[in-house]
Amino acid sequence: MCMSLRGEDNSYVPRAPISMDIEFTKMHGLGNDFMVVRWPQELAPPSAATVRAWADRRTGVGFDSLLLIVPARTASALAAYRVINADGGEAQQCGNGARCLATFLATESDTQFVLESAAGPIPVRVHADDQASVDLGEPVFTPAALPFETRSEQLRYQLNLTHEAVEFGIASMGNPHAVIAVDSVERAPVGILGPELEQHPSFPQGVNVGFMERIADNAIRLRVFERGVGETRACGTGAAAAVAVGQRWGLLGSSVTVELPGGQLRVDWQGPGSHLWQTGPTCKVYEGRINV
Repeated sequence: MCMSLRGEDNSYVPRAPISMDIEFTKMHGLGNDFMVVRWPQELAPPSAATVRAWADRRTGVGFDSLLLIVPARTASALAAYRVINADGGEAQQCGNGARCLATFLATESDTQFVLESAAGPIPVRVHADDQASVDLGEPVFTPAALPFETRSEQLRYQLNLTHEAVEFGIASMGNPHAVIAVDSVERAPVGILGPELEQHPSFPQGVNVGFMERIADNAIRLRVFERGVGETRACGTGAAAAVAVGQRWGLLGSSVTVELPGGQLRVDWQGPGSHLWQTGPTCKVYEGRINV
């Protein structure tokens, strides 16, 4: 970032670019990993190229998403945050990220508070053993909320992809999700269908794609191909969307254990008119400094 000043002769005098070290914390929720930074107010947000460089797992910090902590806009919130994915694109919400921020910001005397996200206010609760719960709001199933271009709202939709027709449900958890029911998550073609559905023209802003295997009315297995990231070991809003869609299809109850490649989350939703809560572990990996 460069600035300039006027000299005595009214000419512009270049000022050296601002350079500073900032502290960061590497965290993860079930292997869905983040670089957490209290972003200095005097600095412009990092460019997409900078985020991609930091996200590189060989030459950078390595993460699925960058979480920038910034001042809250309202007195009712402790802080606000932005979610920037590894490709440099910004996401509206992140369930695992919100839980990590909850444990990062909690103190012994303050374990329940509100965070501000692009998707709205997020109440959080921090429990023992670095477990945290987040209120992800009420799932929204209207196509315009994602957005998803279709003629009318339905329980299930179908799109013709390159290799096959795919049936799925949709839900917005502050960010867009498509959920596909599969017989086995191990055999699900996540790397084939995920990227194509993520970038399908019917989803003009992209979509996260979940592959859900029902075990019982209180348990599912799930793999998620995240928008702008690829397949991750866990996706909090993906787990929430899968449970919400599964409930809407009549397959799941109000409290569901979601088994992801990185571990388990619990999702509690009493149905339309109520907020969805998600609970699971977080972990602080290490702290460091990086030059901006």
